[in-house]
This record gives sequence, structure tokens and C-alpha cells, in this order.
Amino acid sequence: MAASQKIKEYLAGASWIRKMFEEGAKLKALHGEENVCDFSLGNPDVPPPPSVQKALQEIVAEDVPSFHAYMPNAGFPFAREAMAIKVSKEQKYAVPMDFIVMTCGAAGALNVIFKAILDPGDEVIFPAPFFVEYKFYVENHQGVAKPVASREDFSLDLNAIEAAITQKTKAVLINSPNNPTGQLYELDEIKALCTLLKEKSEEIGHPILLISDEPYRNLVFDGRETPPIFPYYEQSIVVTSFSKELSLPGERIGFLALHPEAQGKEELMAAFILANRILGFVNAPAISQRLAAKCAEEVVDVTIYERRRDLFCEVLEEAGLEFVKPKGTFYVFPKTPIDDVEFCKLLQEELILAVPGRGFGGPGHIRLAFCIDEIFIEKAREGFKRAVAKAKENK
Repeated sequence: MAASQKIKEYLAGASWIRKMFEEGAKLKALHGEENVCDFSLGNPDVPPPPSVQKALQEIVAEDVPSFHAYMPNAGFPFAREAMAIKVSKEQKYAVPMDFIVMTCGAAGALNVIFKAILDPGDEVIFPAPFFVEYKFYVENHQGVAKPVASREDFSLDLNAIEAAITQKTKAVLINSPNNPTGQLYELDEIKALCTLLKEKSEEIGHPILLISDEPYRNLVFDGRETPPIFPYYEQSIVVTSFSKELSLPGERIGFLALHPEAQGKEELMAAFILANRILGFVNAPAISQRLAAKCAEEVVDVTIYERRRDLFCEVLEEAGLEFVKPKGTFYVFPKTPIDDVEFCKLLQEELILAVPGRGFGGPGHIRLAFCIDEIFIEKAREGFKRAVAKAKENK
């Protein structure tokens, strides 16, 4: 029995990270894991805060008979209340728990939202470069994904967004701090985007939702803060997970928060809760909800990522690569001196693994993840220099 044509297309289009994983496995088997500098995967390695282990032990020790039972499809009330407190502080806007749905990570939340809001052919606009699975999530629910260009420094290009808006536009999706670029959208950009969406919503005769995907919200550097969106736009939804800020990617826990003044808010909340169930998520995991509720405002030691960012930027600069210094996340997205796939091959010769930028809608770049020990960043220093030198020779 063959896979569907659509999935075959997806396998071909989403293959870059998988290919790098496979190449990495070969290199590690051949040369030893300790000799391969693998910057391909965004799998956080910084340990969770000590409070997470303590909370987990407390949860397991409770041993209540109904501990693993079903709960309301929106999540445990106490977990939703904890998330409401968290998001109210982060968004600088009061959000009652009735506007929270606990989800299986941010990916689960986005699929819930798109299932709830998209009719066939509805369009979702998002800036490129973008998280590789956005297109799949939109198309999962018969929507049309519309990536638009960012500016040279990966900040928002409002003209490009405006030009992409049509009568079919249902939502604009942003990701700040951004995977794969590490760019953080500034407050002025957010305000300008919200003003644009208000104007265009009125022009086309229906509200355009602004969805802010924020799993890296609290992984920012140099004393920065991720700007909120709720104070500036009522037709908005915040999506997040604890995969990055608590280093719990395998626990699949996150939530969505709807602006409490959104048009059609009661119907939207009912739609999100139903979608959570019928998509097969049913509920976010019970233990993970309890853990998130206890540790909602904890964050990993961000200084570790900041130190690695600084070291990596030094290595890349020394090699002669151009890049925008990341303001958050644990990624950097430098330009490549030749075709990005060919440059990745040169890096592999130096036992360095990177992902071609074309997989993220940013050809001519590579994504490097620095959620890896500093030893490997330092070890890659000379290899980057040699790869750049070879690239210049091959031009």
C-alpha cells in the first residue's frame, strides 16, 4: 500500500532536517559522535530548572486514584488558571482562564486553531524564513499557506504582508523570537502590524486574526523583552509551549490564549475546545498539565544560550560569514557564500552538520542550532574557515 500523493510531496519538501539527521548518523558512526559538530537539530540540551524536577517528584508522589482520568477538554481548571496568570503578565493584558485551552504543545495549538477557523481555500500569511511545518499545519486543514518575504535583517516587511492580503486572508501568523533566524520583532513593528491588520480587516469586511507563536518568548538576550500583542489588537491569539523555556520538548505541553475581546469569542473558544478533541489530541497530558501549572513562570538558564550565541557569532565572523546576530532562540541563520545545499556538503566534509536555509523558505542561508555544548562550537571554528575557503575557490 503506497503513501498518499500529498504525503509523498511532503516527504520530499520536508526532507532537509531528516536528511541532515541521516547524514549525521552516518558521520557519527564513521568518525565517533564526539568528533561530529551537529548543529542541525533544535533539541534543547540545557537542563530544566531545579523546580521542575522537584515539582515532578511531588506530582508522582500524590498517587491519587483519579490522577490519570479524563479532564475537561480545555484542560484542568487549575492549569488554565496558572496559564491565565502567566499570559496576563507576559501580554500586559488581563486574560481570564476561560480564554485558555491547554494543548499538546504549540504545534497542537496551531493545528487546533487552523481546524477551528479555516474553510477550504482560506489563506494564512506568515513571514519567511519560517518554521518548516507551518505550511503543513495550514494545509492539514485545507488552508492555503502564503509565505511573504522579510526584510534583509529578517524584520517584518509590512509592505509585503499588505500586498499578500486578499479577501481570502483569514490569519497572519508570526513567530517572535523567530525560528530559524533568531530575530525578535520590536514593539514598533508589532504596533505597525496591528494597525495594518485593523485597516485591512475593515477594508475586506471581516477580521483578520493575528496568531503569535511564542515558544521562544522567554529565550531572549541582552536584557531584551518580547513585546506583547494583546494591548494592540483584539483579533489575536497567543500560542506557546514549555518545550524551550523549560526544556521539556518531549512532554508536549503548551496552550493557546484567545484575546478576551475578540469578535465571536464564545464561538471561537467552543471551536478550539471541540477541535482539540476531534483532532485526536483529546486533552493535553494530565501529568504535563500539572507540571506546567506548578512551573508556569520558571525559565531555563538563558545565560547559557546567550554565551553560546556570542561564541558562535565570533566563530562565524572569524570565518568570514555574514549573519544577523540573534536576539533570541538558540539559532543563527548566516548567509552562505555559495548555494546553501552545496555549502552544507562542504561543512559535512569538516564534520559539521547544518540545515540548508531553503527548507525554511530562506535559500542562500543555513540554520545552525546552538543548543549544544560549547566544546563543539569551538571545535568547529577551523572547519568553518576551511569550508568558506573551499566555497570561495569553487565559485
